[in-house]
Amino acid sequence: MVEKRKIALVTGAGAGIGRAVSLRLLKNGYNVALAGRNLKTLQETLDLAGAKAANGLVVPTDVSVPAEVDALFQAVKEKFGRLDLLFNNAGLGAPPVTPDELSVDVWQNVVNTNLNGSFYCARAAFGMMRSQTPMGGRIINNGSISAHVPRPYSVAYTSTKHAITGLTKCLSLDGRPFDIACGQIDIGNAETPMTAVIKKGVPQADLTMAPEPVMDVENVASAILYMDSLSLDANVQFMTIMATKMPFIGRG
Repeated sequence: MVEKRKIALVTGAGAGIGRAVSLRLLKNGYNVALAGRNLKTLQETLDLAGAKAANGLVVPTDVSVPAEVDALFQAVKEKFGRLDLLFNNAGLGAPPVTPDELSVDVWQNVVNTNLNGSFYCARAAFGMMRSQTPMGGRIINNGSISAHVPRPYSVAYTSTKHAITGLTKCLSLDGRPFDIACGQIDIGNAETPMTAVIKKGVPQADLTMAPEPVMDVENVASAILYMDSLSLDANVQFMTIMATKMPFIGRG
């Protein structure tokens, strides 16, 4: 009997963590829907999969727009018929300024993507997973070290990542009757183009600037693959994966 491929959806799949996770899932036999705002970078991710690209689906999506999220999940359903894993990864930051200097427009943009977008995707995944046969699936939210402690000048990003923890807990609780497991991965200093500045220097708790160690982003891809390797009667509720020598333990 041939084992059926798992179906995964990765948001923010055009670069960085989302790209690494998408490629790892494709390499390990998943069918993967790749979502993100930029069609070009999504296609670049899929092309990097080589022969495995045939198992991918590119769907340009702005997760902050509910109608686009609905269209994304409809495309997944039409192409693959079900959904086994959502990696809720899309997110963005804001300029490093004090709270009074952060514009309302920037605040709302970060909230709309990081929090609202994660909810819109989780909401759609939850509905799909509870109604499919066999019922159930897994949702993994990308939290952050900032879901535990902030960096200086990060009020919008940190607030949304703290909120993701609440979203994770509620999804985990509400998913129990439907075999929907929800966990959260909190990532610290994975090396991607977005985090290149970390090696140059970032604000510390005392407001000095200092470079910080980073880790290979492939470690995150390995962690996601492990979290989803468990049967649905087991769940990694929270995982923190970080550069070993980064200033998190003892930060401040």
